[in-house]
Amino acid sequence: MLVPALMARILASRARRPMPVAMAIAILAALLSLAIAPPLAAQSDKTAADKGQKNGKLPRFASLKSEDVNVRTGPGPRYPVDWKFVRRDLPVEIVAEFETWLKIRDWQNTEGWVHSSMLSPRRHVMVVGEAMSELHKKPENDAPVVARSEPGVIGQLMQCEGAWCRVQMRRVSGWIKRDAIWGVYPDEDIK
Repeated sequence: MLVPALMARILASRARRPMPVAMAIAILAALLSLAIAPPLAAQSDKTAADKGQKNGKLPRFASLKSEDVNVRTGPGPRYPVDWKFVRRDLPVEIVAEFETWLKIRDWQNTEGWVHSSMLSPRRHVMVVGEAMSELHKKPENDAPVVARSEPGVIGQLMQCEGAWCRVQMRRVSGWIKRDAIWGVYPDEDIK
């Protein structure tokens, strides 16, 4: 290993002049930190990648994995819980990341921090607005309507093309206008 060889060389060169013990210990500690730090840093980066952290651009959408998600005032368990989400599959927007913590924003622009294990990359959308929205058989205004949905209904996002997105809501699949849902960006194509 490199550290013992360097230490032996330093001590041999100092044989003519005695080195204070404190200086020898300081040099050894510095050399050990240089030898150990890079492998540990590489290992922690690999661990972070294995856990799926830092896995995409910001902002991006995700969905809640659970019906009971604590939203905290900061990125860590020491921060107080500000509120709870109680709706599984609710779409949220990830706006920041810190280690295993993600800062999210909901459809009402309320923000807070959740642990990354509470989110799923599986995409869902929520119907927004004040009126019923129609799901069409095809992505066309004059296509037959297969269902109508109230604001607040959540569906799985399947595909988006232009002004339309195909969603699955319970057992019904259809195309809905992109501006009638929250959980997808205006210019985002999903195949």
